Amino acid sequence: MNPKIELVRGDITKFSVEAIVNAANESLLGGGGVDGAIHWAAGPRLLEECRALNGCETGQAKMTKGYDLPANYVIHAVGPVWRGGDKGEAELLADAYENALRLADEHGIKSIAFPNISTGVYGFPKEKAAAIAIKTAEEFLKKHPKMGKVIFVCFDRENFDLYENILRD
Repeated sequence: MNPKIELVRGDITKFSVEAIVNAANESLLGGGGVDGAIHWAAGPRLLEECRALNGCETGQAKMTKGYDLPANYVIHAVGPVWRGGDKGEAELLADAYENALRLADEHGIKSIAFPNISTGVYGFPKEKAAAIAIKTAEEFLKKHPKMGKVIFVCFDRENFDLYENILRD
C-alpha cells in the first residue's frame, strides 16, 4: 500500500485537512448526501461562491474556500451518473478524481480528503468506484511525488471494507 494513501471511516465535513472533495452535481449548488452535508457545514458563503462558478461539467473539478469547515478548501468534483457502464462512466469518474488531485497539486495542497464519489444517488457500483478511485490516486502520486497525503473518507462500513480490501491487495 502507498504510504501517502490513507483510509478512514467518518464524516468528511469534520476533517481538518487542507482540502476536502465534494461529490458535487453539475450545478455546484448543493444537493443530497455528502454534497448537502458539505454545503450545510460550510455555511451560506459556500453557496454564494459556488453560484459565481457557473457550474461544472461531469469529470471536471472546481475549487472554493472552505468557509465554516475545518478544511481550508473544498474541491467540487462532479462524478457521473451510472447508466449501465457503457456511457464512459468509468473514464468520467477517473477524470473527476484526477482533476481534483490536479487542482490540489496546482495550489500546493498537501492533504486532500475524498468521499466516495458517484456511489450514492448517482448509483455507481461501489466496488468499481473504489477501484477507480484508488488506481487514479496511486497513478497520480507516482507522477507527482511532491503531492502529500490522499485520504479516502468512507461514511459507511460497506465502502470502508471495499477500500480496505482493494488497498490490501
